[in-house]
Amino acid sequence: MKNKWKLAFFILLGAMVAIILILFVLASMPVEHGQERKSQSSQLEGDHVSFDIRTNRADLNKVINHYLEEEGFTGPIDYQVFLTDEVELYGAFPLFGQHLQMLLTFEPEALENGDLVLKQKSITLGSLDLPVSRVMKIIQSNYKLPEWVEIQPNKETVYVSLIDMELKSNIKVRANTFNLKQDDISFTLLVPVE
Repeated sequence: MKNKWKLAFFILLGAMVAIILILFVLASMPVEHGQERKSQSSQLEGDHVSFDIRTNRADLNKVINHYLEEEGFTGPIDYQVFLTDEVELYGAFPLFGQHLQMLLTFEPEALENGDLVLKQKSITLGSLDLPVSRVMKIIQSNYKLPEWVEIQPNKETVYVSLIDMELKSNIKVRANTFNLKQDDISFTLLVPVE
């Protein structure tokens, strides 16, 4: 009977030593990232780290008009941009000493390269009926627009090169989705890491 207890004691002691050695080996190994952890972390795109951002029309309205005001784009001819089910540009421009109220609406489209194209949808200019391309030329020559916004009167579009937009710390922006009717707006922020 004494040998059985002695044998059981050494088996238990051996098992405990083996468990302690296994735990020590596992604890001293480098940490490996699992697939789930890798998918949650941001991926490097060249010398930038990307962050996906989802927003809504109300918040983006605030950001757009704050940016226009901060950067001085609402100068002598005041205009504002509002996002509803479409992109709306409200403003006025001088004609024969009068300021005519104007509303242009655009249908936005996010491009694969991350830029936006705003396709002109409708125009309201007091009670005047002017050709869209002419009104867009007037906007192009009278409104102070960011360099990364290009009015294309002949195509009746506005090209918004988001990647060329200058933000603090050289952060870049790419549009992923821009569906205003469903309030589905997402961007990728590219933050430099060097």
